[in-house]
Amino acid sequence: MTLSRRHLIGAAATTAATLALPAWAQGSGTLKLVVPYAPGGPLDRIARMLADAVKDSLGTVIVENKPGAGGNLGVGQVARAAADGQTIVMGAVATHAINPWLYAKIPFDPIQDFTPITRVAQVPNVLVMNAEAAGRLNIASVADLVAYAKANPARLNYGSGGNGSAGHLAGELFKSSAGVFAVHIPYAGAAPMQLALLAGQIDFSFDNLASAAGNIRAGKLKALAVTTARRAGAMPDLPTMAEAGLPAVAVDTWFGLFGPAGVPAARVQALNAAFTAALRSDDVKAKLAPMMAEPAPTTPDEFAAFVKAELAKYEGIVKATGARVG
Repeated sequence: MTLSRRHLIGAAATTAATLALPAWAQGSGTLKLVVPYAPGGPLDRIARMLADAVKDSLGTVIVENKPGAGGNLGVGQVARAAADGQTIVMGAVATHAINPWLYAKIPFDPIQDFTPITRVAQVPNVLVMNAEAAGRLNIASVADLVAYAKANPARLNYGSGGNGSAGHLAGELFKSSAGVFAVHIPYAGAAPMQLALLAGQIDFSFDNLASAAGNIRAGKLKALAVTTARRAGAMPDLPTMAEAGLPAVAVDTWFGLFGPAGVPAARVQALNAAFTAALRSDDVKAKLAPMMAEPAPTTPDEFAAFVKAELAKYEGIVKATGARVG
């Protein structure tokens, strides 16, 4: 069949218009998901699982690890990326709520430089003790720990994964809320801190439930309470700090997706729809469960409001601890 000149002109115009659209509007292109931490951690594992879960709706998703400066390096890179929605980052409570107050200078504004897409998941932190020590000291609850600390004001210490970490902030909140004293011992990461706790070198810690769960179940660690507003689905018999009488000790780990500022609304909605659908699927819920992560999808506006509230909350917490990096 021979095409008329009018058909050829129309086809050329359609092709030109299509090429003028961004790659994501054409249904092609590769989405880059930056993880601002080293491979292998909970955030990295969740990012890779989600990348696989959304490939049918978003196409190829490449996960790229950009660790450094407590997550600031990778997050700052995305803040400076093109606002076409082809580069996003898996941020966290540390990068978007704690680090802005902890570091003297960071390469981004946690609110102005990003387009919130959706919160992804929350992982409770848990107050744990060395099980042998808890038994020897007759500590079976938060109330027992508080009573012991008050009776022995110079005895206790607690460990964290570093100055300004969620575990450090939770420990300081615990001290101020309960009116007790304990020496803070920072470690170079959560792993060496947990080894010290298992060895009995420190008395207690506020650890990530995903990291602590195996040793809790093995009877090596004694769990006293979680720091979330609700009980953890993985350990429903474990009370919250609020139920234990210390509602101010509310520090949990959350993850969420952000694009750079100015991502078109249509692209934001497409990303939100794909990722929230994945987070609500039985398959993703089942994969998150072993990591003690609970899906927490939101609309972009809900996530934006959540991040602003978390940023304001941690301003007071970080300043109260006096923690500082750089």
